[in-house]
Amino acid sequence: MILVFGGTTEGRCAAEVLEVAGKPFYYSTKTGEQHISLHHGVRIDGVMNGNAMCAFCREHQIRLIVDAAHPFAATLHQTIAEVVSLLQIPLIRYDRIYPPRDPDIEWIDDYGQVPSNMHSLLATTGVQSIGKLKWLESKGVKVIYRILNRDSSIALAYQQGATDDQLCFYEDGNTIDVDAEAILLKESGITGGFMEKVAEARRRGMHIIALKRPEINYQLSTDNGSLSSDNGSLSLDNGSLLTLNSQLSTVNGPHGLRRMVEKLLPDFFPMKTGLTTGACATAAVKAALLSLMGEESDEVTFALPDGETLSVPVRVERLGVASVVKDFSDDPDVTRGCTITAEVRFTDSTSIRFLQGEGVGVVTLPGLGLPVGEPAVNLTPRRMIETTIRQLTDRGCDIIISVAHGEEIAQKTFNSRVGVVGGISIIGTSGIVSPLSNEAFIESVRREMEVAQAIGCVEIALVSGKTSEDALCRESNIRCIHYGNFVGEALKAASKLGFRHVVLAIMIGKAVKLAEGHLDTHSHKVTMNKDFIQRMLDEAHVAVDLSSITLARELWKAIPQNKLHDFVSTMIRHCEEHCRPLVPNSILTIRLIDDNGKIYEI
Repeated sequence: MILVFGGTTEGRCAAEVLEVAGKPFYYSTKTGEQHISLHHGVRIDGVMNGNAMCAFCREHQIRLIVDAAHPFAATLHQTIAEVVSLLQIPLIRYDRIYPPRDPDIEWIDDYGQVPSNMHSLLATTGVQSIGKLKWLESKGVKVIYRILNRDSSIALAYQQGATDDQLCFYEDGNTIDVDAEAILLKESGITGGFMEKVAEARRRGMHIIALKRPEINYQLSTDNGSLSSDNGSLSLDNGSLLTLNSQLSTVNGPHGLRRMVEKLLPDFFPMKTGLTTGACATAAVKAALLSLMGEESDEVTFALPDGETLSVPVRVERLGVASVVKDFSDDPDVTRGCTITAEVRFTDSTSIRFLQGEGVGVVTLPGLGLPVGEPAVNLTPRRMIETTIRQLTDRGCDIIISVAHGEEIAQKTFNSRVGVVGGISIIGTSGIVSPLSNEAFIESVRREMEVAQAIGCVEIALVSGKTSEDALCRESNIRCIHYGNFVGEALKAASKLGFRHVVLAIMIGKAVKLAEGHLDTHSHKVTMNKDFIQRMLDEAHVAVDLSSITLARELWKAIPQNKLHDFVSTMIRHCEEHCRPLVPNSILTIRLIDDNGKIYEI
């Protein structure tokens, strides 16, 4: 069983990750005031001291703790450290992503360092900080406290001496509607809206003061036979040294959390995720570059496109050369277990070039977004690699990616049909390979829908990937569920659960297959049919020469703009013919998403 300490955005995300497994877990908050609906998770609320937490873990056979609590919840972090040390339970810290500290902000370590040479201050540091800031009032500073508009917070504010004219409430967390000379913020990270608050304060000309986040230190020592905290004590062997290095793992996003749970509790998720070739290549490049800079490691950390960081085992082969073995997911990816090697060479220029490596294909046709003659390292992996390099050096670099037995592996793919010859492509838009091939994945889609239904969703969006999800989320907060290639199974599941409105977001590569009636769009099952596309073009009265088209995405440029709506409407109607019978009692909306995230619909 897993115990999650939440009450935060990270806690909510952790619950969503674990819900997909379809197995029970416990979700704990301090006050019970966070709005979160759980399907498989069991909610528990209230403060646990050390003894209570220890007893709970023993009674419920807790095998893993996820600490996704607020970074400023120092007492809770300390108590968790004591319990996992005593019971020898693995611990995952789900941390936030923090932007670099802006030197134009005044950073402080504690409330006693807030400057008092101002007329007025808006404090957004929470109701529990009111008592710690009252001293400013005695210095003549007018302090306005921004708190949550709920009875418990207002009562606590009064207890600490705040008056009605000193209180304002969160309506929109990123809007500032109080005139004050300065603002006091907590370093709350990206999910805490820190950057948005800073931007709004600057727009209003306010001096910005930020309380640094405390360093969460899970290392404890004792010399008297017990661990004491403010809210309980746990008995340990006399003079024991408690270090959690072997028990502690840190993640800062959903992919890292799932991968760590898969590692620590292999039986929790029915299927295992993996890394894309692009993620592996990025890790190898970083290890190779670090070796040139005098650093060698058997593990490196790099950022995924969404900003989340992952740590990956690496092997430094020699100076400037490192490799990564692509880990095994439960997807039938032909590159599972292959070795991806990166060589980095410094140059006299300031640019980053990708040179041809053995086992990586060469682009021979347009349409992939890469110049003909370039190595087939796709755009997202290139951006990941370039970002990783620029975080370490401004020097010019030549990058050579190679894949052991890549040419042989490529024969099991459709690379040659899209103009990539001589090896595989280095690909991946998210950095993560989700298992897409069998009933277990389809079941995970159903579980996500059950969770959506449990939290009250009457409409859902079925999305093909990150681009389509981002496009929809820019318009609304609709719940998005990835269907992989299983359009038909996802629609059937949505119908069975009775969703009133189903939005199907699809990109053109899958859409041309769906329009022909293929409800499983995996490239191993079906490829683009030019003859059928030609029939749709004729039906829409659009004249396009398809002889040089190798990828469906090329149609966006090939079709004249004044005819694009006609073709899109025709293709969506064909998709609807095959999809509507699967959701007879739901409103179905099909939206076609282009490579830039633009939405098309009838």
